Amino acid sequence: MDRTLFSVVIPAHNEEKYIGRCLRAVIRASEYVRPDTVEIIVVANRCTDRTAAIAKHYGARVLVNHEKCIASIRNTGVRAAGGEIVVTVDADSMMTKYALAEIREKLESGKYIGGGTMPKFDRMSLGIAASSLYVAINLLPVMIKNGGFVSGAMFWFYKRDFEAVNGFDDSLISLEDMDFAVRLKKYGKKKGKKYGTLKHSYVLTSSRKFDQFGDWYLIRNRKLTKRIFTGKDRQAADSFYYDIR
Repeated sequence: MDRTLFSVVIPAHNEEKYIGRCLRAVIRASEYVRPDTVEIIVVANRCTDRTAAIAKHYGARVLVNHEKCIASIRNTGVRAAGGEIVVTVDADSMMTKYALAEIREKLESGKYIGGGTMPKFDRMSLGIAASSLYVAINLLPVMIKNGGFVSGAMFWFYKRDFEAVNGFDDSLISLEDMDFAVRLKKYGKKKGKKYGTLKHSYVLTSSRKFDQFGDWYLIRNRKLTKRIFTGKDRQAADSFYYDIR
């Protein structure tokens, strides 16, 4: 094969604590496809730590993006991707070892336009469970309006279909993942394809937001949570995502 099959895109803002384990998980998953068909792209966003150096140590290609907009950060990586299949996973998450193999199987079946997977937190509590349920309930009307459940956490798709739906919407500073999933699903429906969820693979993601803010924070601060769900509230997004150290 004379071109990269997979491009794994990882947005990263000061992730020196997590990026190594994320990359090791990608490298392990690569062994179940073919390591020489997988490229890793880390998009370093406003990093002041060793994120970029660690990524280079593991053989990742490092790009730089300075915007406080996760959609723009994701787009930077995907648009630079050389692979026909793109997977985007957060730097504080680890894909399981058969993830790339399962993604390839689903896409090459011709039945799927792309999809997501289910996340598992690296620790669980009543507060985290209740918060997750609260978020799901608040997103339910959006899902119903747009044709049902769409998974996120780690997206996978052909780059050509990413381009067809114009990528992630960089007018959104939060909730860009849900918006992308909805548009990809609608595009797939026109093509006679389904939006899928990995059945055997998942991502293990850190509970750091709960560690930092408290397990009940999203429920205790419901007004802030709803503002984040608008996708365009800069102050709310900065206070929970972009300006947090």
